[in-house]
Amino acid sequence: MSTMDKNEIWDVIVIGAGAAGMMCAAQAGQRGRKVLLLDHGRKLGEKIRISGGGHCNFTNLYCRPENYLSQNPHFCRSALARFTPQHFIVLVERYGIRYHEKTLGQLFCDGSARQIIELLRSECDRGQVCWHMPCEVQAVTRSQKGFQVDTPQGQYKSRALVMATGGLAVPAVGSTPLAYRIAEQFGLAVIPPRPALVPLALEPETLAQLGDLSGVSLEVEVSCGTGRFRESMLFTHHGISGPAVLQISSYWRSGDFLSINLLPDHDAPVWLGEHGSSRVRIDNLLAEILPRRFAQQWCAAHEWSKPVCHYSPPELRQIGSALGNWQIRPAGSLGYNKAEVTLGGVDTAGLSSKTMESKAVPGMYFIGEAVDVTGHLGGFNFQWAWASGHAAAQAV
Repeated sequence: MSTMDKNEIWDVIVIGAGAAGMMCAAQAGQRGRKVLLLDHGRKLGEKIRISGGGHCNFTNLYCRPENYLSQNPHFCRSALARFTPQHFIVLVERYGIRYHEKTLGQLFCDGSARQIIELLRSECDRGQVCWHMPCEVQAVTRSQKGFQVDTPQGQYKSRALVMATGGLAVPAVGSTPLAYRIAEQFGLAVIPPRPALVPLALEPETLAQLGDLSGVSLEVEVSCGTGRFRESMLFTHHGISGPAVLQISSYWRSGDFLSINLLPDHDAPVWLGEHGSSRVRIDNLLAEILPRRFAQQWCAAHEWSKPVCHYSPPELRQIGSALGNWQIRPAGSLGYNKAEVTLGGVDTAGLSSKTMESKAVPGMYFIGEAVDVTGHLGGFNFQWAWASGHAAAQAV
């Protein structure tokens, strides 16, 4: 925490020292703005620290607007176009942080996610940002001169205010609904938030039918609504997880069925027909291309246990259709504790897509996860944090 005069008026106060907040504060400070950064946490960047298994999946090489969900799917275009993955990569390389591409354009630190936190802290120092944490925000009010932020340590005044307090995911690291509360206080609409990129629970009967498959992973193509993803699916004690399921959870609504193609490399009915004369039992045939435990349990659940040659062509087509379009209805998600991000948030209809400023409240900005822009799994949400933080910083 830097020393400060509580009577001075800041150019901008940023509330929330996460990815978006630190990016915004650093960029604004480096533009010559007098910036105060407030956060209620005792530890800096905890959500960054735990991300990507501790290695921080800080961006994605193939970031496009199509990788984001929002009531307005075009809202993210402007910010993403003006601060790209390459811009953040330049920053990472300037700090000598070694990184690697894992899969599908996902970039991770070779070392610790703390390197990204230190990068952002150093960038804030370059912009002479003043810090105050832990500092709980009790109230925000507006006057003709700007904004006043009340805290237990006193009142702070600024000409501009940036809300970067994130969503409700991972409450263990201090997530709060503050951004939504402040938005609603000032008349901005909030799209109801819900957990996203989250494992899904299965009904007890379904779990009992499948038996103990916990730890079994297989590559699938899963779809629901407009979402379709081909990645790995992992069975857990509670249901299903893994990248494919986390991705589709953002599209799933209570009561929806998931369609899972268990053989994405094959036309399942055709493939089974080609083995129609085989004397191998059907679960053993499937075990040639699926994990054996899964093949056995899945066939047992459907009461398919005979040699392949004992099934008629129509029956094999039926089994093939089930393999290519397994319909399963989750019981629910595992909630914010297990979610990586929050879907929904401050309605983009009330914000400028160029600056993130409220159309109704000049000088008030919302960035990052607090906004109704939610990325797919794989570094897209960090890229939105960088891009939206940068956009606001150019305007404050």
